[in-house]
Amino acid sequence: MTLSVPGFDVQTRVRARDIQMAASADLKRRVVMISGAIDTKDHDIAVSFDLPEPGRWQIIKSESNLTDAPWLTWQMTAGEGTRFVDDADAMIVSRQFAKTFMTPDHSRIMFYDGEVRPGEAVLKMFTIECAKRRAKANHNRFSPAPTESPKKVKSLIEEYVANGMPPKPVIEVIIPVTLIG
Repeated sequence: MTLSVPGFDVQTRVRARDIQMAASADLKRRVVMISGAIDTKDHDIAVSFDLPEPGRWQIIKSESNLTDAPWLTWQMTAGEGTRFVDDADAMIVSRQFAKTFMTPDHSRIMFYDGEVRPGEAVLKMFTIECAKRRAKANHNRFSPAPTESPKKVKSLIEEYVANGMPPKPVIEVIIPVTLIG
């Protein structure tokens, strides 16, 4: 059943399977744990969340793939005042992806060489440095068309790692953060 309201296009303005993302921040360990779900492959997700204070934070992030397509890459681009950290103390890993790439300016991370199937969750760990309390990042995922050849898919992934993924329309999400510790 589809809701029909005159003058209101529900198909493009209301997501039927919204699942709120939520986060907890451990003040002693400076760790933020974020979880939720994504139900679109046609949009980028722009997330923002308020940290207890600016500075360096380890992020542990998990989202479930509620789409009908596998994700073969996961890209995050840091927003204004946020950058990714790549030093001896920073862990940049994902359970689903074997490889990572970070741009020299620390503004983009790409997780690739793996897959998140429909219904599965992706787990990522990385560290950010924030000049302000509000952290921002844009998330892009690559789901190839079913008709794409393996050779074309490999070529696209190589292109996306080197140059970033092309932008899509954006859904903005503000993640509430509960303080613990």
